[in-house]
Amino acid sequence: MNSSTTPIDSTETSVSPKSRWRYLTAVLRILPGLFLLMTGLNGFFNFLPQPKVEMSEGAMAFVTALMKTGYMMQLIAATQVVVGLFLVINRFVPLALALFAPFMVNSMAFHIFLEHSGLPMASAFLAIELYLAWVYRDSFRSMLRAKVTP
Repeated sequence: MNSSTTPIDSTETSVSPKSRWRYLTAVLRILPGLFLLMTGLNGFFNFLPQPKVEMSEGAMAFVTALMKTGYMMQLIAATQVVVGLFLVINRFVPLALALFAPFMVNSMAFHIFLEHSGLPMASAFLAIELYLAWVYRDSFRSMLRAKVTP
């Protein structure tokens, strides 16, 4: 039998569909992780320019109130750094997703009700968060049980 008629194993010549999803998951974990790491560090060191978008009166009042607490903006920045770092280094990913979820809820509410300009980006982050939560769903099973014994 010559080499032109021998069957070629498809696993040798192409990437399996399962591994393609693995690559997608890695990209959708690392890219937002880098973004969160960068914006979280910016919360402490202010190295990025402020956006030129003028905020609505309600959005400005909300952000001003957060700043006046004296701790909330630093807490948000620290959470972004931790979540971003966990996502980038692929450690404690379910914990990172759980820490990021309340931030996403508030971000969506902020952009739906107060400042519409950031809604596309917030929606993209929500979609990524939901995708990753689905991929890591087995890690959340015990948290979602209605009744557990200690």
